[in-house]
Amino acid sequence: MKVIDGAGLYTDPGDEDVSWIENLRVDDLSVGTYSIPAGGTDEQEPHTEDEIYVVQQGRATLETANGSGKVGPGSVMYVPANEIHRFVNVTEDFAVLVLFAPAEYSRSEKT
Repeated sequence: MKVIDGAGLYTDPGDEDVSWIENLRVDDLSVGTYSIPAGGTDEQEPHTEDEIYVVQQGRATLETANGSGKVGPGSVMYVPANEIHRFVNVTEDFAVLVLFAPAEYSRSEKT
């Protein structure tokens, strides 16, 4: 058992557009916190792993190749591997807990 301190807490990215903190990594799963300030820009690229997002703070719209939806605290979203997606219209400082399965970039390391 492991308590993951700080997971899901907003972290000001300072001079960067976003903040990414990996909170846990094991072979089949990784967990991190992705923070975007209000008005910020999310330029992420598709990942080679499936993702679950759990919004902890703030509001935004998740745009994907298959549609878009407004999200806020408590929203849970699934994004399959390799699907183009990004958060837009970030109206409040935004913090999302991200779960990758298997661990982030572990599939790309095998190519």
